[in-house]
Amino acid sequence: MSIAQLLLEALESLNANKLRSGLTVLGIVIGVAAVISMLAIGNGAQASITGSINQVGTNLLFVFSGGPEDLGVRAARGITLADAAALMDPFAAPHVQGVAPGLEGRGEIVFAGETKTTDILGVTPSYESVRNISLLEGDFIDDDQYYGRASVAIIGVEVADKLFGHRDGLIGEGVRIEGQPFRIVGVLAPQGGSAFGSADNQVLVPLTTAQARLISRRGEGTVDIIFIQAVDFQAVPEATEEVSQILRTRHRTPIGADDFTIFTQESILSTIQSVTGVLTIFLGGIAAISLLVGGIGIMNIMLVSVTERTREIGLRKALGARRRDILIQFISESSLLSLIGGIVGILFGWLISFAVGRIAAATGNEFTPIVGFDAILLATLFSATVGLFFGIYPANRAASLEPVEALRYE
Repeated sequence: MSIAQLLLEALESLNANKLRSGLTVLGIVIGVAAVISMLAIGNGAQASITGSINQVGTNLLFVFSGGPEDLGVRAARGITLADAAALMDPFAAPHVQGVAPGLEGRGEIVFAGETKTTDILGVTPSYESVRNISLLEGDFIDDDQYYGRASVAIIGVEVADKLFGHRDGLIGEGVRIEGQPFRIVGVLAPQGGSAFGSADNQVLVPLTTAQARLISRRGEGTVDIIFIQAVDFQAVPEATEEVSQILRTRHRTPIGADDFTIFTQESILSTIQSVTGVLTIFLGGIAAISLLVGGIGIMNIMLVSVTERTREIGLRKALGARRRDILIQFISESSLLSLIGGIVGILFGWLISFAVGRIAAATGNEFTPIVGFDAILLATLFSATVGLFFGIYPANRAASLEPVEALRYE
């Protein structure tokens, strides 16, 4: 019997019970669509996060106080403005191009009754070049404002949207940050999320102003983070080693007992890719369970079909059909059910991914689910395997029927 004849016969058998076959196919459709959409969402999330990090630049280093084992707990000494100045020594750190210390905090910014809780970051004028900052309007903090402890602020677009309802024409507007009056001198261009929170939901003020009026830290000149820009991506390992040596010398700490931690964009990117990769596999695994449920549905429908067609099987065998012919007949029916469900499921999964992407775009999030060929291939092979696997037992049961007993079956 040719493949075309097998398919035609399988279609005729399935067509005899349209509703039952349709409901069985639906289980496979849901399973395949879930696998496709979950993998697409996971891949899209990974691409979105890594893209945001890469936009900041791949030649950045981040220095925090505290060793790796107590990261997030402020060390007794901490890192200081003097440390940041030492890192700019071209002889001790020739691979370091720019240094920008920062002071981090949280606070409320208020305008005309509207209140927004946001990140407050005290920065130096060098922060603009080190972090490659772009402004929608206005100017960045200059030396006069820094040394004069000026009450000026640069706000992110989320803050502008919340307080003013628009992002232009805000230069010179007065706001209150933690009850203190400030004047807006610039609006940050949209940057999206990063490894350190959303850059759009923050306010930048001069570091000296933050120290004096907004964010207090133990120890004179103590800062929370130092942003360092290497001369290029290839120089990041050398810059990391130079920064480590300078800080060890200044803090008098032996190798292996550092009271600071250095992160690079590469290490952050690797960590995030690892986490999102595990999350994607986890989501795909959960979705695959529904495929198993669909496979059990196929086995159930085929077992019912064997019972209903017992006399037909006996008649075929009595007319000369071999065990192999009956086996192939029922396996082809279960495989066809799985194949149809897989094809429809791929289309449905793509539609779900497309809808998620449109919803994300409508809410202002740069997130696009990625339907990869590997996900389609995986879902197709898995659905075909499920149909084949769960069809073997009913097919074998049908092929094992004795012709005489089958013909006598009522």
